Amino acid sequence: MHFPRLSCLLATLTIGGLALAACGTPGGESPFPPFPGLESKPTTIPPRYTPEEIVGRWGVASYQRDADRARTEAAARRQCSKPYTITKGAGGGVMMHLADQATPVELRIKTAADGKTYIGPEGEPGGAQDREVVSFDGRVMVLRYTDPEAAGRYGTMIYVRCAPRA
Repeated sequence: MHFPRLSCLLATLTIGGLALAACGTPGGESPFPPFPGLESKPTTIPPRYTPEEIVGRWGVASYQRDADRARTEAAARRQCSKPYTITKGAGGGVMMHLADQATPVELRIKTAADGKTYIGPEGEPGGAQDREVVSFDGRVMVLRYTDPEAAGRYGTMIYVRCAPRA
């Protein structure tokens, strides 16, 4: 017994299934653009710290080994006689130096999806010129360069807030 209509239906379903399977990509992303107004926008996570919390006069020192942190923090405190000044930038960021740069530039405080906070130029958190905020309690801020080469040269930076001027 032969069922021509059933054979046609099965062939159509098979070809349609193959055509649909070809529409996807290996990563599961659709090759078609989203509907207007439904584009996915990267979520901006508000920074954990504000520029106002970081602006001020700081004693700065650095260390290479974690065992040297306490000694380095004391050395940074002594640097308040020649403080490193962080000011607020015109665009809402903070004015600081990038690695190997003589002139301060405006940097942003950025938070990544994993919750880590970075200070660096405009762009995604954790970029090559960023510094990760390892810890910050309002008085002591510990920063580490994300670029391994810069981190190797500069070490982990400790900023100790200097007492306000009397």
